[in-house]
Amino acid sequence: MFHALKEKIKGKGTRIVFTGGSDQRVIEAAIRLKKENILEPILLGNREEILYAAKGKGFDVEGIELLDPKEYHSIDKMVKRVVELRRGKLDEKMAYEECLKPNFFGTMYVEMGYADGLLGGATYSTADTIRPALQLIRTKAGNSIVSSCFIMLKEGKEPLVMADCSINIDPTIDNVVEIALQTAETARQFGIEPRMGLLSYSTLGSAKGTSVEKMQEASKRLKRISLDFEVEGELQFDCAIVPEVAKLKAPKSRIAGNVNTFIFPNIDAGNIGYKIAARLGEYEAVGPILQGLNAPINDLSRGCNAEEVYKMAMITAAQKYMNKEEA
Repeated sequence: MFHALKEKIKGKGTRIVFTGGSDQRVIEAAIRLKKENILEPILLGNREEILYAAKGKGFDVEGIELLDPKEYHSIDKMVKRVVELRRGKLDEKMAYEECLKPNFFGTMYVEMGYADGLLGGATYSTADTIRPALQLIRTKAGNSIVSSCFIMLKEGKEPLVMADCSINIDPTIDNVVEIALQTAETARQFGIEPRMGLLSYSTLGSAKGTSVEKMQEASKRLKRISLDFEVEGELQFDCAIVPEVAKLKAPKSRIAGNVNTFIFPNIDAGNIGYKIAARLGEYEAVGPILQGLNAPINDLSRGCNAEEVYKMAMITAAQKYMNKEEA
């Protein structure tokens, strides 16, 4: 998957802002991305802190753009644009103070067209990355929420997609439908043809409960849409992935036992589920990949390593071209 992504974006000069510019993991990944001519990294933060962090690891950041909000020559122009976007909520003084914050500044840098995407989260919470994106970048036409998915990779196994594992705490029925549609789109962007299961502790009515009813109704609504991929639900996880179990619990289903795209009923199930797959199943969890925004904005786990930063940067850059293809 990443070989194909690399070929898609290599040499195109895609500009990606890294909000945790002084983090040594981010610096290491940025140097590699620059050296391999995959994209143009922009390290955002205090210039002296970035240089000090790089020196501490013996990293050479020559040729990599360093961007310090406090030194930015067009800050007045940015402030004016923020006041336009946040009309009635921020005056010039408040907008200026916000623009000095790396996440906010980086998001505005993308909004104004000076960068193609943003990768944050290495040193900030998910909320700190998403909040400016919702305020400034906003959702794509036809989308009312932002969601996330993880692509789960393991050598010799088909890639799996899991959503939503990090954004929506307790999605409504309408939210689940939207998450499902966004996730199918993301899966296809990265070469995965979705066979989608809506997960529950029940299989096709075998148990009752509010959560079960939510996933049942979401499944019905999805099936009423003219989809070009298969959806089944509600399904227990074993029925979704084990053909022998599917024959017993869902014998009439065309995809039960062979699901590769999983929609969870809430963030508890999603977050626990992908981490079990990663830690016990030894899958590599790539993400969270944010879905539904007008520009590529992505988040990192604060426990990430340089390799994960490198891969998520490629995904962020690739989303620029995928979004153009859709348009």
